[in-house]
Formats: sequence, C-alpha cells, structure tokens
Amino acid sequence: MSRVLVPCHVKGTVALQVGDVWTSQGRPGVLVIDVTFPCVTPFEGITFKNYYTALLGRLRQENSHTPAKWVTCLWDYCLMPDPHSEEGAQEYVSLFKQQILCDMARISELHLILQQPSPLWLSFTVEELQIYQQGPKSPSMIFPKWLSHPVPCEQPALLHEGLPDPSRVSSEVQQMWALTEMIRASHTSARIGHFDVDGCYDLNLLSYT
Repeated sequence: MSRVLVPCHVKGTVALQVGDVWTSQGRPGVLVIDVTFPCVTPFEGITFKNYYTALLGRLRQENSHTPAKWVTCLWDYCLMPDPHSEEGAQEYVSLFKQQILCDMARISELHLILQQPSPLWLSFTVEELQIYQQGPKSPSMIFPKWLSHPVPCEQPALLHEGLPDPSRVSSEVQQMWALTEMIRASHTSARIGHFDVDGCYDLNLLSYT
C-alpha cells in the first residue's frame, strides 16, 4: 500500500516567551508550529527532519466536530536523548498512527510544540514536515491459469530402451580385439619375392599368374 501526501499549510514557528521579551542574552525554549488543512482529512503518519529540537512536547489536534476543543494526541516525544549533545539533532523522524493517543480520522488543524532546554544551540525547529495518508490498494495481480497451476514435469523417456545389453556388447568387443591380436601375431613378415628363377622367368609360371 502506497503513501499519499496530505495537502496542508505549515506556518512559521512562533516562540513562546515567559516574562520579558526575548533579548540577545536569552532565547525562548519553546516553539509552536501550526499546520492547517484545506479540508478535513484523516492521516496515517507524520515525517520530518529534526533540527536540534530536544522534545516534541505536545501534538494537539482540532477536531472538525468540536472546533473549539483541542485534544492532546502525543506527549513528550524525545528527539534528542541528551539536549546538550548532538545525538539525534538532525535525524529523520516518523510518527505513526499507532503512536497517537487519539483518533486521527477527521483533523482540521495541528499544533506541534517543540522544546529545547539547552542554551548551547542558537536555534531549533523541525524541517521537511510531511503528513501522509494511505493510498489506494494496488490491484491484485491476475496470473494466467497455466502459471497458477503449472503442469508437472514429464519424466524423459529412458535412453537405454531398445539398445543391446552393455555388458554383452563389451564382452563381444573384447573377443574381437583378442582375435585381432592373434591374427596380427601369426601373420608372416616374409617378403614375397618376384617370380623369377636364377634371374630368368618361367613363361608357364607367368601365364598362370
């Protein structure tokens, strides 16, 4: 099943400052990001890239049935194990529907409350914020009948059917080889000379030849 991005508008971060106005010596440790949707829609998850935010302190939703009521759907989600070190400071984060504390079927607006108590970092936020829902299911693949029910492999015919017994053929070949060696051993090596007697030819002998 594929993911489909939900159209939304992500507003800029707003600092929450307690007491005096933010000066160069101090900075707010809490930021709020508002996300609005053009239409009421369900979603399955949120992805973003962290930028030195230590804690996603709260994720609140405004339900379309009760627009005046905000519901907390996530509490104190840790993004950096130690706010004073860089571990997890620039990691990609995914939040799934199973981690949310309330129903996300009809959402009209979200508040992301970010916290960074450490004074070491000049700024913090979340980037590349995306909200998605599950796309339509892919159509099931339809395979031909011959692929769904393959024909079992046929056993090949035995090659030795109709051929003489190999042991019998071997025995006969050995016998022929033995006879050939016997004939070769008994064959005379004497050279057949000319049909002459004392350098003269007998006419009768030549005529018979």
